[in-house]
Amino acid sequence: MSDLAKEKTTRLLKKRGSMSSLGSHEVKARETVGKTKDSISTVSCIDERGHHDDNARTAVQMENTYQLGPYKRFPVLAVRDILKDVLASYLQEEKYDAELCRQMTKTISEVIKARVKDLMVPRYKIIVLVTIGQLCDQNMRISSRCLWDASNDTFSSHTFKNSSLFAVANVYAVYFE
Repeated sequence: MSDLAKEKTTRLLKKRGSMSSLGSHEVKARETVGKTKDSISTVSCIDERGHHDDNARTAVQMENTYQLGPYKRFPVLAVRDILKDVLASYLQEEKYDAELCRQMTKTISEVIKARVKDLMVPRYKIIVLVTIGQLCDQNMRISSRCLWDASNDTFSSHTFKNSSLFAVANVYAVYFE
């Protein structure tokens, strides 16, 4: 800052009662030139009108911009078709093998998740669960729990069977506000 600009700023700030924008050593140097001063106090006030504020500023009314509900509902039937297609294409001719099925659950989950994300439904978190088991005259129950908003959250499910294995695929779509 040039000396002329500093002097103008100092005069303006003294006139308005605010000295906080100058460094403390500059203020002390300016005030001690002609007189002795024991302490320096700085006061800042944003609410004061300056010489350039001729008209009062009007308060701007802001509206909330967050979205409380989805613009587009989650396409449950399209996701069910994706589940049928992926499970049938990956598992139609497979025989149950524990090690192979462990890897297939990961692969199928990723493929389903990618295909559901390709639907481009905004603001939904996608959770995909795939279970593959051996078909041997047994019963099995699969359950899950989570916080659920019945008006916005939804799911899609499909079960697949062949001669040696079964698979259950669930896709949960949880709306993210």
